[in-house]
Amino acid sequence: MSDSGSGWYDETLHKDVAQRLRMGRVLHRDRTGLQDLVIFENPVLGRVMALDGVVQTTEGDEFVYHEMLTHVPILAHGRVRRVLIVGGGDGGMLRRCLEHKAVERVTMVEIDRSVVDLSIAHLPSISAGAFDDPRTDLVIADGCAFVKETTERFDVVIVDSTDPHGPGAVLFTEDFYAGCKARLTPGGVLVTQNGVPFLQPGELKDSHRRLGRLFGDAGFFVAPVPSYYGGFMAFGWATDDAALRRQTAEAIRPRFEAAGLTTRYYTPDIHVASFALPAFMLDALK
Repeated sequence: MSDSGSGWYDETLHKDVAQRLRMGRVLHRDRTGLQDLVIFENPVLGRVMALDGVVQTTEGDEFVYHEMLTHVPILAHGRVRRVLIVGGGDGGMLRRCLEHKAVERVTMVEIDRSVVDLSIAHLPSISAGAFDDPRTDLVIADGCAFVKETTERFDVVIVDSTDPHGPGAVLFTEDFYAGCKARLTPGGVLVTQNGVPFLQPGELKDSHRRLGRLFGDAGFFVAPVPSYYGGFMAFGWATDDAALRRQTAEAIRPRFEAAGLTTRYYTPDIHVASFALPAFMLDALK
């Protein structure tokens, strides 16, 4: 088990390397029915939520992850009205989407209701009331089944999944990506959580191949999320409008200013720079 019993939480995502987080007060721990979930306090990162031995989010650095997976596609698109989030039980992605006042509806599909409830109870600063926003449509269901069965269309689809193990594995398949594409409006954008390429190069290659078979423009953008061990985190990017990821900061900046966003990581310059990939990632995609 990931709790060493000596006041440290040992992450078990990778076979040969690991990180340890000091565990202060444990706020909650049990099996939810689908996953082993623990929420505890850390002196540096604040409150931490982990599932099945893997850190999912922390109060200290969640803003990097959530800002980049929402503001990049929404501001690149420029006319987003409806968003679909698959996963994202902590509510951070929902919160950032709703910061865009032009967004009329955010449908969030989460497979595990208890993750939502526990996040509201123990990590309220991450969702910051987003679940009470009248534009929120929370659906407790399997995300893969939802995209196959719904007839709704969305301008942006955000896959805020766990890593491709256990319940999250299906959210990395070509079948699921095809379902997401079918739900996009013309010119819509799909973005995904795609792991840490330095330690998970296979995941990067697989996603690139699968997305590339379905979309006219498929690639990645990156950001450093301190609590996700191993360097840059990759975010999958897929759309049929290749121009969307080739916009300048000067083109993005008026949209950012008009949205009135207050951010801690995202800026229009970071937006553009995030699509410049390190050489080792480019080599992995060859």
